[in-house]
Amino acid sequence: MSLVRRIGLALTALSVAALVAAPAAFAAGGVGLGGRTTDKSITFFCFGVIALFMVLPIVLSLIQARLEGRKERVREQMERVHRP
Repeated sequence: MSLVRRIGLALTALSVAALVAAPAAFAAGGVGLGGRTTDKSITFFCFGVIALFMVLPIVLSLIQARLEGRKERVREQMERVHRP
């Protein structure tokens, strides 16, 4: 099975799961799966979003720096091996 097909199947399964779980999210009276929606729950959710967008660039930058270092080491080794 090709990678594209696996990704398509995974996205389809995820979409179906989201559609099945959607009615519980629209429960009557503001009480869903997470309980009653309050100011405190909204505040903590927003703090989580702020933390995500603060930590995500840091982690991705660290990953990129490590990959760039690896690329440079490989390039130096290739130049050393292929010198005329």
